[in-house]
Amino acid sequence: MNWKVIKTEREHKKAIKRAMEIFHAAPNTPEDDELGVLILLIKDYEDRTIQMPELDPIEVIKLKMEERGLKNKDLEPIIGSKGHVSSILSGRREITLKMAQRLKDYFHLPAEIFLPTA
Repeated sequence: MNWKVIKTEREHKKAIKRAMEIFHAAPNTPEDDELGVLILLIKDYEDRTIQMPELDPIEVIKLKMEERGLKNKDLEPIIGSKGHVSSILSGRREITLKMAQRLKDYFHLPAEIFLPTA
């Protein structure tokens, strides 16, 4: 099939359905080539039409702490003193670039999550 730029939700669903049908195509086959094109077209459409929600860095930190069963004191080696941790988690103090880098490494998440958007 000759695929073109996906412009509608209907075309998007059709492309996803076809991609699922040929997902396990053998390498170097026409279906494998078609799958490669479909993946690019689907990604392009989704990048243009799907708005990702903004993440609140403080909520991300709190969620990750809850997932791991961490207490505020567990973040002291990453953020700083007890007062710094408290100020960050309450939103009274901004996360610095150095803190964002440490949080990225500690939680294995992109540093951009911890940096303010502006």
